[in-house]
Amino acid sequence: MTMDRKYKFSWDHLGDIEAGRPNLGNTTRVEVYRLMQFTFRDIIEQHVGTKETDTIFYEAGLLAGKEFYTNMLTPQTDINDFVKQLQDTLKELGIGILRVEKADMEKGELILTVSEDLDCSGLPELDYEICSYDEGFIAALLECFAGIPFIVKEIDCWCTGDRTCRFSATAQK
Repeated sequence: MTMDRKYKFSWDHLGDIEAGRPNLGNTTRVEVYRLMQFTFRDIIEQHVGTKETDTIFYEAGLLAGKEFYTNMLTPQTDINDFVKQLQDTLKELGIGILRVEKADMEKGELILTVSEDLDCSGLPELDYEICSYDEGFIAALLECFAGIPFIVKEIDCWCTGDRTCRFSATAQK
């Protein structure tokens, strides 16, 4: 069965920001990003439930991470070069401050933190992690770099009382 898709993502559909926003440019406030993200999350959750919403956000993060890697990064073969480029790009774009606490690529295990992230830094405590989009985003970036899929799980979150979001990444061999 072939399904016509109206909203299939393409990097080209992001448009010409310079032409379209000659006065406002390519920046906006974090509140606006969060307004869009959390209203999407609310409406989707009303339609399909919490678990499926988290799955949808993880999968959207996977797609975004793949597209980000392809369009914003230069392929690297060394993990240190990859991490440095990713750190610089995420910071430059105001997405967050990435740190690697542990990286054992032979075992396919990493622990990463993202501070001052767009999704949750500064939110009130909620007793649960909310960065499922970030999980998918990081998983795709690691897969694009390493050529093998990763499962990424948030293990600490601003919303659970931590002051950084921490992610465990495990290669699927």
